[in-house]
Amino acid sequence: MTGRLELLRSLMSVKNTEAALFSNPINIAYLSGFTGTAGCLLVTAEEGYLFTDSRYLLQAQNEAKEFTVIDVGQSLWQKVAESLALSGKNILTVEADHLTVESYHKMSAVLSGVKVSALPSLAAELRSIKSVEEQEALAAAVQLTDRAFAHILPYLRAGVRERDVALELEFFLRRNGAAALSFQSIIASGHRSALPHGVAGDKQLSYGDAVVLDFGCLLNGYCSDMTRTVFVGSFTERQRQVYHAVLAAQEQALRQIRAGITCGEADAFARKVLAEHGLADYFGHGLGHGLGREVHEAPKVSAAVNELLIAGMVITVEPGVYIGGEFGVRLEDVVVVEEQGVRNLTQSTKELLVVGA
Repeated sequence: MTGRLELLRSLMSVKNTEAALFSNPINIAYLSGFTGTAGCLLVTAEEGYLFTDSRYLLQAQNEAKEFTVIDVGQSLWQKVAESLALSGKNILTVEADHLTVESYHKMSAVLSGVKVSALPSLAAELRSIKSVEEQEALAAAVQLTDRAFAHILPYLRAGVRERDVALELEFFLRRNGAAALSFQSIIASGHRSALPHGVAGDKQLSYGDAVVLDFGCLLNGYCSDMTRTVFVGSFTERQRQVYHAVLAAQEQALRQIRAGITCGEADAFARKVLAEHGLADYFGHGLGHGLGREVHEAPKVSAAVNELLIAGMVITVEPGVYIGGEFGVRLEDVVVVEEQGVRNLTQSTKELLVVGA
């Protein structure tokens, strides 16, 4: 964690931040190693304090050895105020994207004389670039998801409910080490496959259905995310054309994405291919998103985003086409951005598959 704290303090210096308070448990774990669910973290240029209650004191002392652990008792914000005073700091940045309005007002009432600014989390900016160890953890989570996709293919046939497909995927992932799903699985078949976030329901798979499977797991603190589209029994010529257009769009993006281009430029590579097939109007979301301790992290890879992609970022590449009332197709891989291109962590086939035949 020492390296992360050094990077954080450098960023704080650039942002003219005397002290930063972190309330998001994911950011707290990232910066300190503490995995409890109650507490907050205060970092200055010289000190680090972890505030928690009696339930987590021993755990915090064992996991967050670089921090002074403080028992908050019944007065969290008073303890924060005392630590700020001890550090001689009177300018504090808090996580605008996590701290509730209620907590913000309670804290402000106690921190008299302290200028409090609610800004996007500095930790989120650091987390966007993954270390080698984080990339390896993400690769392991993606590999488990690849195995789950291979496992589920024989299970897909007419008459099986979407909900049961989702359950079988979850059972497999958890039996093989996953702590949880990284999000509620999307299993959407037939006309429901045109819903980009069509979570599994009671619909039964039917002959001729397109089936979009979008799922992931949390393994050793890091998330996976993948999407494949398969067809039950058979497919139409229209379905085949759309599938190969989406595949061509993804392949073009995978060939062109590299460090130094903007997120908007990355999105445009795929969108241009779909436009050439007359399908751009059916691609309503962005090309992808960052992936790490959360399933959606910085950067946001979409048309209007001018943020640069940087080597070490891990992103999804997931173009899709959704024709309302008919069917949808999406393909999604997880890649590491590198100087000369991308390294694809997802290895599941993208051959057009017919299942349950």
